[in-house]
Amino acid sequence: MNEQILDSFTKDALESARASNTYRTLRHIVSPEASHVKIACNGSGHAPTDTLLLASNSYLDLSNIDELKRSMADAVLQWGTGSGGARLTTGNKTPHDELEECIAQFKGEEAAITFNTGYMANVGTISALCGKNDFVFSDELNHASIIDGIRLSRASCKVYRHNDIADLERAIAEAKLEARSRGQDAKQEAKQDARPFRGLIVTDAVFSMDGDLANLPELLRVAREQDVLLMIDEAHATGVVGKTGRGLAEHYGCAHADVTVGTLSKAVAAEGGFVAGRQQLIDFLRNKARSFIFTTAMAPAIAAAACNNLRYIGSHPERVRQLQDNVKFFCEALKREGLGVQPSPSAIVPIVVGDEARALEVSATLQERGILIPAIRYPTVARGQARLRASLMATHTQEELQTAATAISQIIKSID
Repeated sequence: MNEQILDSFTKDALESARASNTYRTLRHIVSPEASHVKIACNGSGHAPTDTLLLASNSYLDLSNIDELKRSMADAVLQWGTGSGGARLTTGNKTPHDELEECIAQFKGEEAAITFNTGYMANVGTISALCGKNDFVFSDELNHASIIDGIRLSRASCKVYRHNDIADLERAIAEAKLEARSRGQDAKQEAKQDARPFRGLIVTDAVFSMDGDLANLPELLRVAREQDVLLMIDEAHATGVVGKTGRGLAEHYGCAHADVTVGTLSKAVAAEGGFVAGRQQLIDFLRNKARSFIFTTAMAPAIAAAACNNLRYIGSHPERVRQLQDNVKFFCEALKREGLGVQPSPSAIVPIVVGDEARALEVSATLQERGILIPAIRYPTVARGQARLRASLMATHTQEELQTAATAISQIIKSID
C-alpha cells in the first residue's frame, strides 16, 4: 500500500476534524435498542454500564415487543435470511408485496414501493423524477439524502430559507424566469422548442435536528398555484406525528403531498424505505428509480417484520399517544429547569449549546451519569449551533425524563 498517497486523501481531513471537535467515533452498545442500553467501556476492563437512552430513532420501542420479535423469527424460518436477487429478477417475494400493500393502506394512498433504505428512496425518487432541464426547490435544512438526490438528478436546485413560504414562492418565480430565458435562447438557436416548466418542491416533514414540522397546507397551496409537484420525506413523522402516527396530512387534517417518502427503520423498527402515492407514480419508480432497479431486494423476513410492525402501530394508537405525552412532559420539565426549550411537535427535542467543545463536554458528563444524549455538531448542524439532540421513546417513564431534564440543566449551568 502506498501510505503517502493514502495520507494525501485522508490525513489533513482527520487532523482538521480532531482540531475542530468534529471527529467522530463509535460507541459499542452490547444490548438491544431500548429505553435503557448497556454501553461497553472500551479498554477500561469495566463491565458495560446501564444507560438511559435518549438518543434513539426507535420512537415507539417496537424492537422489544415479544410478539413482533417472534413474528420476525418465524419469517426467517419460513423465508430464509436473504432475498437472492433484485426485485425485478428473482428477489420479489410475497412479504415484499404484502408490505407495500400495508404501507399504502397505512398512508391512505393508492400504492407504495419499497427501497432498501430511506436514503435510497430519496436518491432514487428525485433522480428519477427530475433531470437537467428541471428545477427542484429544497428547504435549506433538508436531509443529506435529499441533497444527494438533487445532485444526482442534475436538476437546477433552488434552496429556500427554512420553512419560509414567501422565500419558496420567490425561488419558484426566479426559476420560471430562468426557464423562460432558456426557452427563448433555444428558439433563437433553432435547437429545440421551449420546454414546459417542470418543478418539484421537496422537504423533510420533520426536520431531524430541530424536530419542527414542514407547513404542509401552505406547501400544498404553493404547489397547486405554481403547477409543481410536492414531495415530503416522513422519515421522522411516520408512527410519530398525527393522532395515530400516520404523518403530516393526519396532523394538519389536509390533503397528501404528490410524493410521500418514508423509512421503516425508525418508529417502525425494521429496515428499508418507501414511497407512497398514486399508482402511476409507483409504476414509474419501479421502472426508473436506479436505487430500486440495481440492488438486491431486502431480505423477505425484514419485509415481513416491517409489515407486522406497521400493522401493530395501526392497531395500537395508544403507543403513539404515549410517545406524544412523553415529549410534552419532557419539554415542560426542561422549561421548569430553566432551559429555553420550545414545545416539540415530534419526538425530537433539541437543546442548543452552541460551541462544539462545550456540547461534547455536556454530552460526556451526562453519559458519566448514565444518560446518553449525543452532541450533534458541524457539519450536521451549522458551526456554533452544536446541540444535544434528545429523542424520546414511548416507553420512557416520567420519572426518567424528569431525572434527565434536571441533570441536563445542572451540567449546562455548571459549565457556564
